[in-house]
Amino acid sequence: MYYVGLDIGSSSIKIALVESGTGKSVDVVQEPETEMSMLAIKNGWAEQNPEDWWTYACKGIKNLIQTHGISSQDIIGIGISYQMHGLVLVDSDGEVLRNSIIWCDSRAVPIGQKAFEEIGEDKCSEYLLNSPSNFTASKLKWVKDNEPNIYSKIYKFMLPGDYIAMKFSGEINTTVSGLSEGIFWDFKNKDIATFLMDYYGLDANLVPEIVDTFGIQSKVNEKGASESGLQVGTPILYRAGDQPNNALSLNVFNPGEVAATGGTSGVVYAVTDSLSVKESARVNNFAHVNYSPGSDSRIGKLLCINGSGIQYRWLLNNLGVGSYDEMNRLANEIPVGSDGVVIIPFGNGAERMLNNQEVGTRLVNINLNNHGKGHLCRAALEGIAFSFVYGMEIMESDGIQVNVMRAGNDNLFRSKIFSETVATLIGYDIEIYNTTGAIGAARAGLLREGDYDAFGKAIMENDYVMTFKPLAHKAEYQKAYQHWKKELELITK
Repeated sequence: MYYVGLDIGSSSIKIALVESGTGKSVDVVQEPETEMSMLAIKNGWAEQNPEDWWTYACKGIKNLIQTHGISSQDIIGIGISYQMHGLVLVDSDGEVLRNSIIWCDSRAVPIGQKAFEEIGEDKCSEYLLNSPSNFTASKLKWVKDNEPNIYSKIYKFMLPGDYIAMKFSGEINTTVSGLSEGIFWDFKNKDIATFLMDYYGLDANLVPEIVDTFGIQSKVNEKGASESGLQVGTPILYRAGDQPNNALSLNVFNPGEVAATGGTSGVVYAVTDSLSVKESARVNNFAHVNYSPGSDSRIGKLLCINGSGIQYRWLLNNLGVGSYDEMNRLANEIPVGSDGVVIIPFGNGAERMLNNQEVGTRLVNINLNNHGKGHLCRAALEGIAFSFVYGMEIMESDGIQVNVMRAGNDNLFRSKIFSETVATLIGYDIEIYNTTGAIGAARAGLLREGDYDAFGKAIMENDYVMTFKPLAHKAEYQKAYQHWKKELELITK
């Protein structure tokens, strides 16, 4: 028997097949093979057609069933991970009213900023744990103000994962974790944030029914079965945004545990049981997948680093080298601190952790007689690693206590220089696991009965790769970091 996991991204849809008994990954496919299109009518806008997500999800499921010669009856559950903060609007027939305004669309920034100022930072921090910012609630307000004809036809709003669940089942529902990522959840009153909806003039009837994150949320109906290739009655067992789901995939559920990713952008996601917020403008706070309004206040603190892996990829494309392996080899020939060369790697838009400043990428202290490609490669890896350490300092100032960091075996964390630099400076282990969001979403079916020990065992037995430990000779790393931090502060003051 098997679980299917979907990871609904903005560039592609990944679909995983996992054994239900052992949690072992059988296969992961991606649809389409090239990136999905994104519509940008105006600068800063980003939209996608939700029907495309469903089309590719169905294609991938059928591909897995055919490739592995299994019966759809052997698939006993579905898990869904999805791009966070998106807005999907449907009418009473479940028909999409407009393209989804997705996570990287910035049109609602002024709306969220105004709300933050007028409602007040203290109230937003205490009740929402965030600024309303550019999240789903602010995007819905934008539709109300700018597309009143569409707003008048809305039956329910949804997040991207809610839409996929609706396509399977015909039922419209959501989770507390999902509502919190849209800034619709009041953590103090443990209910819908009616004060924010009232401020925005949003109809509370637009909020979908709330279901548990784990357990039977709905079941595949006849239409969903005919389009997806699954059996009628197959249950949807789990749903979460991509970053909480990435934490789940890495067995990060408890205070002291941190999940990290080092892709195009970097993300640090730490779990806490505290509702105290000091950095609501720089750190996002969401209900984690194991949050319970009744008792358990598991909160996921998320810090995003836009200028991360994109910096290293830019060097690959422009430095005249053939591969990341060659870049890592060149970097290994250079000592810690890159002989004084510093790269500030924030060239991918405004950095929230730097108070939304557009710092850009900076290359400083180059000596044209002594420095070469290797210095640039090492300085880039160190600069990105230092930005993670800088982010962890912000997280710790916001009350995070850390025991371990866990990361997927991809992109930056494959680099020994990068991982050892981070581990040495933050002072705790970095555990590497060979897993993906789609695998985690599928494997979440193991948690329908709340057996976290079995879930953790499945991850350790199937996914564990290695551990990077802090190095004993840390003085040279600390000196290099302080040098980098000084250069950053000269820019951001």
